[in-house]
Amino acid sequence: MKSLTSKLLFAATSFAIALASTCVHAAGYQHGFAADPDGKPLEIGIWYPSKSMVQSLSMGPTTMNVAVNGTAQGKALPLIVISHGSASSFVSHYDTAIALADAGFVVAAVSHAGDNYADQSRSADVMDRPRQISRVIDHMLSMWEGHASIDPTRVGMYGYSAGGFTTLVNIGGIPDFTTVGPMCRQYPADFACHLIAKSGGNKAAPLTSLNARAADPRIKAAVVAAPALGFAFAPDGLRNVKVPVQLWSAENDLLVPQARYAEAVRLALPQAPDYQVVTNAGHYDFLVPCSNALASIAPAICSSASGFDRVRFHAKFNADVIGFFSKTLKNGSGS
Repeated sequence: MKSLTSKLLFAATSFAIALASTCVHAAGYQHGFAADPDGKPLEIGIWYPSKSMVQSLSMGPTTMNVAVNGTAQGKALPLIVISHGSASSFVSHYDTAIALADAGFVVAAVSHAGDNYADQSRSADVMDRPRQISRVIDHMLSMWEGHASIDPTRVGMYGYSAGGFTTLVNIGGIPDFTTVGPMCRQYPADFACHLIAKSGGNKAAPLTSLNARAADPRIKAAVVAAPALGFAFAPDGLRNVKVPVQLWSAENDLLVPQARYAEAVRLALPQAPDYQVVTNAGHYDFLVPCSNALASIAPAICSSASGFDRVRFHAKFNADVIGFFSKTLKNGSGS
């Protein structure tokens, strides 16, 4: 195992060095909103290749070095949409977004309406999230000022935790919510059970207030990390998934334990995913490495196990995600 880990780290480092030596893009950034005919406009952050001047941008405890409102650079660029975990926001994975933009991707991350850091009024309504992602894709392909630079045939999606569940539904997954009640009786500390507790204790209705959404066929590849409600897709709820999937799990995840969540997803996928289990990682280690300011106000999501280097892990994670999407969304004329 040690030898395999060393080889993986060497490969990831080599890829990152090669990427750095050939990449000519910096990350442009815009803040905007995507129209939602069925609700309030959806807040989004957009990162993209740009040669404009980079500056430091502070948003609360988060600081990014980006080209604010810089001119988009390139043609036929692939688009990646990001779905965050419950009670989070569009900046939760900004390091991955910047890395993708530096590598020539356009990235749009949404703050899910009713399930973000400022508003959890609909956090149990998990089946509304996939619809919101489709509205973001609509916006990016038709209304965003740089939409002409995007290749609409090269759309990917990355989702973490509740966003991992969202991603699985967006690519064709059909969850069975009748499994939630029995699971919560046996494992009350699990993620789904927290959602149920928030919504008053009904073990089915809060998760299914909307009918299951159809897959968005525009999404051609997906990265899924620590998927919430993974067990709800077993045994055959992912039989309609036809796109390549990169699946990530944290070895020491206590909120969505590997065996019942990521492993259930792995077994249910009709095509074997690129499956990676991160040694010594916890659930929150997929979130962006915390600044001191964020760690002081949200220590629970910023703490890692002794010996686990979140910054080092994210360097590898981002390189692997870029490599996966570069391989699976490689059609088009490029940038």
